[in-house]
Amino acid sequence: MNTSQDTIAAISTPHGEGGIGIIRLSGSSSVDIVKGVFVDVRGERLREVKSHRVTYGFIVDPESGRRIDEVLLTVMLAPRSNTRENVVEISCHGGMIPLTSILNIVIKGGARPAEPGEFTKRAFLNGRIDLTQAEAVIDIIRSRSDLSLRMAIRHMEGGLSKEISSLREELIGIAAQVEASIDFSEEDIDIESRDLLLERSERVLKSIETLLKTFDHGRILREGARTIIVGRTNVGKSSLLNALLNKERAIVTPIPGTTRDSIEEMINIDGIHLNIIDTAGIRRTGGYVEKEGMRRTMDLLKDADIVLMMLDGSERLTDDDRSIMREVSNKNLIVIINKIDLLQVIEIDEIKRAFYDKRMYTISATKKTGLDRLKDGIKELLIDKEITPESILITKIRHKEALIRAKESMKNAIESMKNSMSEEFIALDINTAMESLGEITGQTFSEDVLNKIFSDFCIGK
Repeated sequence: MNTSQDTIAAISTPHGEGGIGIIRLSGSSSVDIVKGVFVDVRGERLREVKSHRVTYGFIVDPESGRRIDEVLLTVMLAPRSNTRENVVEISCHGGMIPLTSILNIVIKGGARPAEPGEFTKRAFLNGRIDLTQAEAVIDIIRSRSDLSLRMAIRHMEGGLSKEISSLREELIGIAAQVEASIDFSEEDIDIESRDLLLERSERVLKSIETLLKTFDHGRILREGARTIIVGRTNVGKSSLLNALLNKERAIVTPIPGTTRDSIEEMINIDGIHLNIIDTAGIRRTGGYVEKEGMRRTMDLLKDADIVLMMLDGSERLTDDDRSIMREVSNKNLIVIINKIDLLQVIEIDEIKRAFYDKRMYTISATKKTGLDRLKDGIKELLIDKEITPESILITKIRHKEALIRAKESMKNAIESMKNSMSEEFIALDINTAMESLGEITGQTFSEDVLNKIFSDFCIGK
């Protein structure tokens, strides 16, 4: 059964109370369905339907004749709609009773409930957008900062699509030359030399590698950076969390071991979203609960994008400090010397020798001194200065994996060219690279991939 021919309907606004709610329909029967349940302010049924016009009236239960709600009806006829199908949006009062009542009426009229992301999926299948643009829709909805929103908008406008399509077009040209040398090897036609094809292929490979290098930045802008605060007990980790949040989120006492488990919060530093985690203090003594908290801290460190290691500047280094320093030395690390408002006795030269290549900041978490410099350092460590919202970044593991496959295929093709291998081997690898790039934009796709992508969408989008 081809469900793509059905007319679908869904509530497109969040559940709960609000000033307005929207029910959306898409499909060839959407206008006819609405004609059967809508009357204008004079109580008359719709006769002539004009595209991209808003009509004021009421939704009426066709069985009882009872008015359900006062609404605005917007009709967008194909192909000038989001899905390139006939689309109708019913704007009613934003409560669950009117919304569900209207949705039930249009379903009785012949629509079926939409699946998650089905409106956007139809826009893709009908050729209005490609797969990267479809994925950007959910990124816009879920954006957590101005930078992540601007990046998602850039993708929705086709920035990444154009980059991938340009590479794919170049590969099509290379493949055409390689295959021509196979099919017309003995005929007098103009075929590019293998040296020139090698040069073009190496340029494509370099562009793929450049895109791959943007993944970590793109993922951080899209998802946020997993930021772990570590240190022994009572160095001020919870005070730092509270200072960065500008609120009392974590309990702060002079008693060592107050934080027994990790506390996770979200902050925004100049458009970069941080998932910041205050961990249990690390010390070799302590009861079972503290030891379990320390075990979890070690687990969190494995997936951290950035580690903020805190030391107490008013005390000399302890064995616990040195143990932590060894544990985090190979991490993406910032060293923080806390409590600079007190007399400093910490062995600063030893710390500098251990972390000569790491950023180091002195602060007072309780006095909120030095926090601006620390925030700047966090931002600089996470995002390259060359990265701007206008940069083309890859943000999804699906894109990364496809680019890695394309990269390997291009390396194989280049190796074959250099070793004077048969054109058949070169053509196979070039075509494989093309297919991998096509997976990103949806020029080549499987139903399983589509279902996985759109299952993450909300119903009604």
